[in-house]
Amino acid sequence: MSYLKERYKNEVIPSLEKSLGSKNPMRLPKIEKVVINRCISEAVQNPKILNAAVDELTEIAGQKAVLTKAKKAIANFKLREGMPIGTRVTLRREKMWAFLDRLIVLALPQVRDFRGLPAKGFDGRGNYNMGLKEQIVFPEISYDKVDKVRGMNITICTSGQNDDEGRMLLEALGMPFKKK
Repeated sequence: MSYLKERYKNEVIPSLEKSLGSKNPMRLPKIEKVVINRCISEAVQNPKILNAAVDELTEIAGQKAVLTKAKKAIANFKLREGMPIGTRVTLRREKMWAFLDRLIVLALPQVRDFRGLPAKGFDGRGNYNMGLKEQIVFPEISYDKVDKVRGMNITICTSGQNDDEGRMLLEALGMPFKKK
């Protein structure tokens, strides 16, 4: 069991029960899944770039990434419907906890000029979206094998009813948000 999952069970649940005033543990917010997404615009000209992107995302997540395809055609970008354009992986259970542990403890402190995550990444339903500008902050990625530094979008889906519950959960888990 990962450190973060143990911390959630032993420390976060009791603190959330106090702060939310709920005795029912099923009512407390929890993390349901983490989705990591990368869209690579250069894949329109060179589809072989996607193979390297899938391999990198698979190393970061610890689970096989899948290709995503364009939903509609955009003539200005020379993009056709159904053309592979990005990669995505959805993490649940143990792999989700292991990824979040690495993200909070190892990757975010590696980001240059990091002053905390913005609180405006919440969507109104307790889910949090954040972007990373480079994949080399993860220890699994070897800097020598990277052909180009590319970013990714990370979505943390919670069962919180609103942004306040989602933020309380993520702060209790150790997500470094900016102070207001």
